[in-house]
Formats: sequence, C-alpha cells, structure tokens
Amino acid sequence: MSLESVQEFFKQYHMEDHFIYPDETAATVELAAEHIGCKPEEVCKTMSFLVHDQPVIIAMAGDARIQNHKYKNYFHVKAKMLQGEQVEQLTGHPIGGVCPFGLKEGCVVYLDESLKRFPVVYPAAGSPYAALRLTLDELVKYSGFKDWIDVTTYPGHEE
Repeated sequence: MSLESVQEFFKQYHMEDHFIYPDETAATVELAAEHIGCKPEEVCKTMSFLVHDQPVIIAMAGDARIQNHKYKNYFHVKAKMLQGEQVEQLTGHPIGGVCPFGLKEGCVVYLDESLKRFPVVYPAAGSPYAALRLTLDELVKYSGFKDWIDVTTYPGHEE
C-alpha cells in the first residue's frame, strides 16, 4: 500500500500532477511546510486513532490540536492514538505518510472543521517523502470521508 496505493488511486482521476516529492522528509507539519512550500496551517495533518477497535483517521489543519473533551463528546471514548507499528499495520501507511487515501479496508475517515479555512491543503501521500496539493473540494471529493467533525482547537477557534 502506502505511496503506490495513493498514486494508483489518483491515477484513475488523471491527477498525477497533484503530487509533490520533496527532497527531504515531510514527516512533520513544520518539515512539510518547509519542504513543499506552504504555511504550516495549510498542511493537512492526518492523525490515526483507535475507536472501539476500529482505526479512525482524522484529517485536520496543521495548526490544529485534538481537544480531548470535544473528541470524547463525538466518539464517546477517550482519544487513543495508534502507536508505532500499529499505524502502518492498521492504516497501510507509515508514520509521517498517513493520509485519507489508499487506506486499508476498515479505516473510517473524518475531516475536521479546521480545514475549512483554506482553499488549498497539503496532505501526505502515503510516504513521508510525498505530499499532494489539493483544493478543499478535491479533498472532500476523494477522501471518502464519513463526516465533518469539530474535535480540535486552533488559533482563532479556542475553547
């Protein structure tokens, strides 16, 4: 899976030109912003959790942080991030490359409201050495997400 599965997924839509391959790793928000040339908040970071034994993927703005009480109100469990080898084992993508595309079956994708601030976002593409440039509409169209949720805090949206 990983990068190849994401490339294959977007190939069917003739979107190969949306990929960015930085020379350096883009495994963190700061590195991604630096190496792909965007603002950190425009990076679409994707965090993976386990909710009732099901992998849940939440795509959010680079400057957003999970707000525990919001998360618990929505999912009815305490936030439990996937750890180490679990990430690739359950999502199909390595740490630093998790994205809402080309995932293993059973992963449920959510998009956080924090992303709605940006017309263009930059998610990883299945590898810490690959990213995508997508409009928000493209992210919505191709992510196969289940729902928009509000489980984060970010500048201008603190609670």
